[in-house]
Amino acid sequence: MSSKPAVSPKAGLAAAVVAVSAGAILVRLSDAPSSVTAFYRVLFTTLPLAAIGVWRYRGEFAQIRARDLAFAALSGIALAVHFASWFESLRWTSVAASVTLVQAQPVFVAAGAWLLLRERVTRRMAAGIAVAVAGMASMSLGDFLGGVAIGPRPLYGNVLALTGAVSAAGYVLAGRSLRQRISLIPYVTVVYGVCVLVLLGFVLAAGHPLTGYPAREWLLFVGLAVGPGLLGHTVLNWALAHLESSVVSVSLLGEPVGATLLAFALLSEAPTPATVAGGCVVLGGIYLTATADGS
Repeated sequence: MSSKPAVSPKAGLAAAVVAVSAGAILVRLSDAPSSVTAFYRVLFTTLPLAAIGVWRYRGEFAQIRARDLAFAALSGIALAVHFASWFESLRWTSVAASVTLVQAQPVFVAAGAWLLLRERVTRRMAAGIAVAVAGMASMSLGDFLGGVAIGPRPLYGNVLALTGAVSAAGYVLAGRSLRQRISLIPYVTVVYGVCVLVLLGFVLAAGHPLTGYPAREWLLFVGLAVGPGLLGHTVLNWALAHLESSVVSVSLLGEPVGATLLAFALLSEAPTPATVAGGCVVLGGIYLTATADGS
């Protein structure tokens, strides 16, 4: 692990989860095509980070090895697939189901960390993952039992959300490896930059316009960049240098709880008792996994 930071990584992780919880609500409020929303969300996150990187870390960019640059590019591609598939899923299924299913990534992260990064998955961590996933299933079941508008094509939306989970796991695992050798700002600048280019390709391939949107849409794009982007995922990347990837990924299961509460308050998507109970189980799983390192 890296040297002890001035700010507690777990405190930073908790703040980041709160920030990312607002992401699904902002996406749902946008009327722009989902790929356009994803593109500007990542672009507006990347621009200030790139400016800081050029100003303060110019020398570190030149020191990034070709192998690490290739893995960073793969991480950026995985992140683009994650955003494109997840944002689109929110058009077809409920916030609770989409955000919950996209956080199935701990299953893939834990397996990948064991197979590829040789990280140890303790019994307590495995139990935490199992409990959290059980809570996710309960939340999704509550979504289908009633009380929440499940969208026009919930099955299609759920498949897209699960695709977002698999790609997010690849992004987390690549970040866990690279963040041991590359500083935060250079790392996220490269990864986000690749992500922006891939998302731009998605937008152009779909024939969506890049301009002509009302002021309300641009405010939502900026809000997605500042909240879930800069205060959310960038802080998560910082935490990856100090915490095991399984801990970071499972902590993100707090996002469905926060997003479901926001959807209830702002979009009138009222969760069922099963959804509420599932959220409590998810939090229990997060606690088990986050405390599995004995700290």
